[in-house]
Amino acid sequence: MGELRRIRRRDPMASPVVGLLCRAAIVVLVILVVGIAAAVFVAQQAGKLQAAGSAQRETVATARGVVEPRLGAEVIEGQRSALAAFDRAMRRYVLIGDLVRLKLWDAAGRIVYSDESRLIGSRIPLRADELEALWAGNRDRSGVGGLDRSESRFESTGPRLIEVHVPVRARTGEWLLFQTYFRYGRVVDASRNVLGTPARSVLGGLLAIALGSAPLTYVLLRRNQRLQRERLRRHEERAREAERRRLIGELHDGVVQDLAGVNYALERLRLGCVSPDQRGEVVADSAASLRRSIGTLRTLLIDSYPPDLGGQGLCSALTGLAERLERAGMEVQLEVSQAERLPPVTSALIFRAAQEAVRNVATHSGAHEVLIRAGRRGGQATLLVEDDGQGFDEALLRERRDAGHFGLRSTSDLMTACGGVLWVRATPGRGTRVKVQVPVG
Repeated sequence: MGELRRIRRRDPMASPVVGLLCRAAIVVLVILVVGIAAAVFVAQQAGKLQAAGSAQRETVATARGVVEPRLGAEVIEGQRSALAAFDRAMRRYVLIGDLVRLKLWDAAGRIVYSDESRLIGSRIPLRADELEALWAGNRDRSGVGGLDRSESRFESTGPRLIEVHVPVRARTGEWLLFQTYFRYGRVVDASRNVLGTPARSVLGGLLAIALGSAPLTYVLLRRNQRLQRERLRRHEERAREAERRRLIGELHDGVVQDLAGVNYALERLRLGCVSPDQRGEVVADSAASLRRSIGTLRTLLIDSYPPDLGGQGLCSALTGLAERLERAGMEVQLEVSQAERLPPVTSALIFRAAQEAVRNVATHSGAHEVLIRAGRRGGQATLLVEDDGQGFDEALLRERRDAGHFGLRSTSDLMTACGGVLWVRATPGRGTRVKVQVPVG
């Protein structure tokens, strides 16, 4: 007789209601996270647009009201007194708040004026967008950027700034490019304003929807659980009827025939129809037939008495199936991992599949070694019953189904109805593999 080599047990069965609530809570959390992420992204984009627009309006007002009236030929030519007066006006009326840098360029890329005096007179080629803004005349352009050229060598304000460039016209009629640089913090402030009352209202609505959907999700999950129980109950009724017919057939074709044979042999012995030298053989044959009948009846009794999965647990029920194969002389390896934590409905599904697979192994396989593995992987309960027996042609399985042998077919239909799946893989001479996967819940 084989040996039951390994059994792994886990914690007691967890409540399925807790699992349902956890899933509902996860749904709520996902909705909130997605809503918050979307709101933050929209606020950042809107903040950029709002901050750029504000900076552009401020720059245009400064250019028209402060810069152009003071932009004479002396400033453009770089006369010190004119530049000093221009610089005092810029610092008094322009360089306030978030505005941290000013520049005035001519078309050749010469910095005519900057509040950073060391840049005055430097030549740095204008970018294409700056040249376009310069030659656009009264059309104002702005963009979010930073001091990323050689002009930044004197800067300490950081790389991210809001840059606005506006064409200005000197009193001489010459067009120059006036540039302002604002701290990027104004984008952050604008984003916070966007994330004010309207965003809080949106997030509040998302929270209300999420919290309102949690009870509905719970109700739907419980309803699905009840439907699974009902499917399992109907399947059990069909299985009991099929099992009753099978027991009747086995009793009629096996035990009843054996007992009839024993009765006939003993009756002949009683009537003296057996010669003295044959009496011992008749008694021995009758005793062997009785022992075989007793073994068959014992097996039928065990098979017809379903285990108490709620009280004994799935591991104990699977151990009983493994011991049945051991009594048939097979070596069984049983592995149970986290199966004790399955809900009752899921445990019943796994046991029914295991019972049918083990019955086929015992009846048809002629195997020497059998593996029974049950466990849980994420939200799925799994079962594997694998043997090294004679296997079969899968076309024969279809023929058996067509002929009315519904064991695995009925089990497969039950798994499908409960959202699971049952696979059978067999090769003649190379064993059979039955694999089951059903959702937990």
